[in-house]
Amino acid sequence: MTEAGMPDADSIQPGSEVCMHYTLRLEDGMEVDTSRDGEPMCFTMGDGSLIQGLELVLYGLRAGERQDILISPQDAFGFPEDENIHTMARSDFDAGLELREGLIIEFTTPSGEITPGAIRAIEGDVVTVDFNHPLAGHSIRFEVEILSVRPPTPGATSSS
Repeated sequence: MTEAGMPDADSIQPGSEVCMHYTLRLEDGMEVDTSRDGEPMCFTMGDGSLIQGLELVLYGLRAGERQDILISPQDAFGFPEDENIHTMARSDFDAGLELREGLIIEFTTPSGEITPGAIRAIEGDVVTVDFNHPLAGHSIRFEVEILSVRPPTPGATSSS
């Protein structure tokens, strides 16, 4: 922050364009996602590319800086909720699809959104599907390396 309390133009703030490498790990160290073996992730702060808990740890960082922080489930992907577990008839699935526990399938919601669901159980003609985020209930280690930061474009940030 500058003396007047305004964010430094070189640091990440709402509306900044950020390019970074990241790695997400579970508490036990298991890697669940990374950009390190490909292109960096580039986005505008506040555009919904990152969940809020991950975005919050970036504010104030500058190009060249690294951050490694453990984020609790409530600030990461939340906790599993029973209302996100649904039973469906086997006939609701494509007849040629071989269903098995652990299989993750993309479903289309009534509003047209695509959401993944994991098969938890198959009992006769009843299939139990878990629509909770696969990382729900887990603390996440978020490791980032900021590659570049461009200041917000005047008038381009939303006030929501």
